[in-house]
Amino acid sequence: MSDIEQYVDGLYETDAVLTRVKEGIAAEGMPSISIAEGYGRLLTLLVRMSGAEKVLEIGALGGYSGICLARGMEGKEGGGSLVSLELLQPYADVAARHLAEAGYDGIAEYIVGDAKESLARLKEQGRKFDFFFIDADKEGYPIYLDYALELALPGALIVADNILLRGRTTDAAKQGPAVQAVRSFNEKIARDVRLESTILPGYDGLAIARVRG
Repeated sequence: MSDIEQYVDGLYETDAVLTRVKEGIAAEGMPSISIAEGYGRLLTLLVRMSGAEKVLEIGALGGYSGICLARGMEGKEGGGSLVSLELLQPYADVAARHLAEAGYDGIAEYIVGDAKESLARLKEQGRKFDFFFIDADKEGYPIYLDYALELALPGALIVADNILLRGRTTDAAKQGPAVQAVRSFNEKIARDVRLESTILPGYDGLAIARVRG
């Protein structure tokens, strides 16, 4: 974390709920790869400002980002809904527990299995969403973006984390499959005429796009 990022995070009081989530993730032996605190706050703001009510999350991990997304839907009639795709059942169980402990019991529907297969089923079911958060296996990012565009309501927001891959994305010497997939994702975010977008370089990078109505 840079000095600037540390400075910004230091302006905010410690979030006791999210701190417990991080501790719970560590206690379960899960990787400590939740979204950065600053971008977690941004997720909440984006959901709230956009008025999103139907959120799709690709990659639940331990529920940190799920809580940030749920917070943005507070006050919505019916509480809004979060569909969270997670490859591993134990991770989905931890995420569900953390959301319940944070006061969001029942808001999330966890679908366990390969996200690409889950997305195909959601498409077949005619499901639509107004907010997408992508934070899963990087090789899948281009496919996840394609599905998001198919599942999106007009004006939906698409947000994706870790699009700089700790500097590998911008290193021409790095040509692994994950790097190439994320580069392809970033180029589409920037150039697809169906989207208006920006990419934030802080932390490990965040892409934000709006689907044109």
